[in-house]
Amino acid sequence: MDIGNSRMKWAVLRGARMTRPRALAHDGVGARLRAAIRSVPGDVDRAVAVCVAGSRLERALAAAVRERFAIPTVFARSTRMAAGVRNSYRDVWRLGADRWVALLAAHAIAGSRPVLIASVGTALTLDLVDGAGIHRGGAIAPGPSTMIASLLGGTRGIQRKTRGARRSGHSTRGLFTADTASALDAGARFAAAALIDRAVREARMALGRRPVVLLTGGATAGLHSYIESAVREVPDLVLRGLGLLARD
Repeated sequence: MDIGNSRMKWAVLRGARMTRPRALAHDGVGARLRAAIRSVPGDVDRAVAVCVAGSRLERALAAAVRERFAIPTVFARSTRMAAGVRNSYRDVWRLGADRWVALLAAHAIAGSRPVLIASVGTALTLDLVDGAGIHRGGAIAPGPSTMIASLLGGTRGIQRKTRGARRSGHSTRGLFTADTASALDAGARFAAAALIDRAVREARMALGRRPVVLLTGGATAGLHSYIESAVREVPDLVLRGLGLLARD
């Protein structure tokens, strides 16, 4: 179970096979997590989760799992080493647990090749792991929706010009648009894509070879076509990392 800032994703692991992930928007409401847990088949004997949405939702999830399956929930935490990956943070706990779990899955996918993870959601996070499994660090920026919300919240003129406006439509072939709402969307998407492309170049300079680039997160829809670098979309990357931990 992957509890992000706005969405929950979950899947069931049977042996080495994982079911297709399911997802819902929880909006910080514990009752929605409980409803999701009630929909899971009843033969689960272990529960593994990562939660970055706060301790209240973490407690709500744990309670729902106890009620449904009579088992505790193991919450993933960042550690110094796991699944062949070394955490580079001086204080390992400061690396978000969702980022850490995604690193484990990304390294397993890339094998001996370096890998760059671009996770696009409320935040856009970038993390680099070299071929030896050493986390080289990362970067955090606002996700596209957060960029737009920040502008709408801090600039009255833009807010007024977008209110009730019809979008003229925006083509991925060009940056320039003919209405404010589309301009916001274009600016946010191109900014996110440009940061990912720059990260690919920085990784190549740092490591002397181009990394595998994995794109994940709840806000990746439509972003792939804006990115010039070759990327592979892995929407269930965090769940795959949790699967690695569940097998240990």
